[in-house]
Amino acid sequence: MFDRLEDLLVRFEELLSELGEPGVTSNPSRFQKLMKEQSDLQPIVDAYKEYKNCRQTVEDSLSMLEEEKDEEMREMLKEELSDAKKRIEELETELKILLLPKDPNDDKNIIVEIRAGAGGDEAALFAAEIYRMFVNYAESKRWKTELINVNENGIGGFKECVFMVTGQGAYSKFKYESGVHRVQRVPATESGGRIHTSTVTVAVMPEAEEVDVQIDMNDCRIDVMRASGNGGQCVNTTDSAVRLTHMPTGIVIYSQTEKSQLQNKEKAFRLLRSKLYDIEMAKQHDAEAEARRSQVGTGDRSEKIRTYNFPQGRVTDHRIKLTLHRLDAVLNGDLDEIIDSLIAADQAARLAKMNG
Repeated sequence: MFDRLEDLLVRFEELLSELGEPGVTSNPSRFQKLMKEQSDLQPIVDAYKEYKNCRQTVEDSLSMLEEEKDEEMREMLKEELSDAKKRIEELETELKILLLPKDPNDDKNIIVEIRAGAGGDEAALFAAEIYRMFVNYAESKRWKTELINVNENGIGGFKECVFMVTGQGAYSKFKYESGVHRVQRVPATESGGRIHTSTVTVAVMPEAEEVDVQIDMNDCRIDVMRASGNGGQCVNTTDSAVRLTHMPTGIVIYSQTEKSQLQNKEKAFRLLRSKLYDIEMAKQHDAEAEARRSQVGTGDRSEKIRTYNFPQGRVTDHRIKLTLHRLDAVLNGDLDEIIDSLIAADQAARLAKMNG
């Protein structure tokens, strides 16, 4: 591990000198690549430098203790030694986590699909709430959201909703949201006051670049039609909606949120690319089933991941047995505590696998 850290330290110094060269900004793509590598290495280098400083402190304190006769001074040195040793242990764990292989998709934008599951109108209403929760969470991270398609049920619920989140690291956080979200509450339509259980399924896919997935246009059928639903100005008056069918897989995508047919077509192809990429990733995941089991449920859509219980005002994440009694805050997009806990559990599982 320490040989690797020394190599990374050397590479970091090289990057700094490359970035300091005159005219480096004249090649924007190279400059961007160097800046990204530098920002990726920065936390590792900072932690490793602190680790080396702590090792030096331990050595210095030990040699001073051998010579020091003053009792008060000795106590101070012992305390300094103890603090440095404790920090070394923390930094070793931190460095192991920082050196874990990164998910190549972590920095990507994402496409999120939310579908109402069991529970009819109540599930559709909850699907709309889950959508708002995600949008608020994305906004808190200063990420941009963009609706691709929504199928409403007439009372404010979503039977299905597809949207995109654009921002550095969106997939690294949102990937833990794939799976079945369950709600327990008394629906507004229920006169007897009984608690109902409904479900919503969430799929989070990294946005695929054209280089990731090649689409043969001969495999695609494009139909244009008039948009339906609450379209607002112009949307319902022109044939701007696009239905894209990918024959080999049977995937059908409907895009109607834009006024222009061209923009809807572009969105539909972005979604198709991501779906095909997702299928490819799922195949790889199945091939690495054992590795996947050690991770904290990232991706199995049939897995019940979380329950939102309204009578008790609680949210429980079943993967890490975490319960929070602040349902309103979570539904308003305050997901940090849950997602940070999932990331920590995932890292711990991967570290244990490496050490095992």
